[in-house]
Amino acid sequence: MKAAWFSTKGPARDVLQVGELATPHPAPGEVLIRVRASGVNPSDTKGRSGSGAPAFPEVVPNQDGAGEIVAVGSPELDSRIGERVWFYESQLGRWNGSAAEYTTLPAWKAVQLPDGVSFEEGACLGIPAMTAYRCVFVDGPVTGKTIFVSGGAGAVGRYAIQFAKLGGARVIASVGNDEAAASATAAGADLVLNRHTDDLPARVAAFTGDSKGRGVDRFVEVAFGANLELIGKTLAPNGVVATYASDAVPQPTLPFWPMIFLDATIRFVLVYVMTAEAHREAAAGINAALEANQLTHQIGRVLTLDDIVAAHEAVERGELGKTIIKLA
Repeated sequence: MKAAWFSTKGPARDVLQVGELATPHPAPGEVLIRVRASGVNPSDTKGRSGSGAPAFPEVVPNQDGAGEIVAVGSPELDSRIGERVWFYESQLGRWNGSAAEYTTLPAWKAVQLPDGVSFEEGACLGIPAMTAYRCVFVDGPVTGKTIFVSGGAGAVGRYAIQFAKLGGARVIASVGNDEAAASATAAGADLVLNRHTDDLPARVAAFTGDSKGRGVDRFVEVAFGANLELIGKTLAPNGVVATYASDAVPQPTLPFWPMIFLDATIRFVLVYVMTAEAHREAAAGINAALEANQLTHQIGRVLTLDDIVAAHEAVERGELGKTIIKLA
């Protein structure tokens, strides 16, 4: 099969190569997927560029994708042959991610792709949509609540806005520029703020009508350490912060007493270590929204497998929209 892979870690243009690898075979309980589209996540680029040696002689990158099941490893899965699916975590603890013509993974991580949803759209889901769903709903219903989504135009943030609105919440989103503001607005945010130019606590207080400015019931947080001051000023008593990243401040100092006097909950969300039940719950919620035509997807670059380096570099630059590798 045609595939991209790396054998050592480092910059994309130094370590990624494209060529022929042996097509994997599904083990019992697994499916073989003909990949039609592969999505690139920040965690994919970090896994390729991080420290240490790869866990396998060749590692095909990218966790998420979409395609068709063409073979199975167990007779009870025969009925799924030919099924269109979106899938996730194809490279978690495995060598064969989605940047290849074929990949294998446990059958329960291949989710039926509803009619009318393209493979490219399906490849946008996986880790970002599941992270968003978990962050929004893990602490219960959000009906009538105010949710602040940091990075509202990011892959996770944009889905979080949509899930929060579907759940009956009012949504404030922060962004960094006008293009991102348009994206967050299109996703359904009720108030979009520029983190560089707006007085965020004042705007939050005006929007929520809370005299003390503590009107945010939940944060969906991509920059936990950098936004701790904002969280401390605007989180409501008994509020929840669901955070999935803190790149700018990787070792934040927690303001213990302000948080304890709010009886705040800080929840760390990482899809890769969520329980199987949490995975299935998120997948079911995502598919329910897809089937009702209630989700939109922001696709950025659509490249070929030969352009794997450009795809990874686009994600590392933080380009708006999901970068997709399309396979024939």
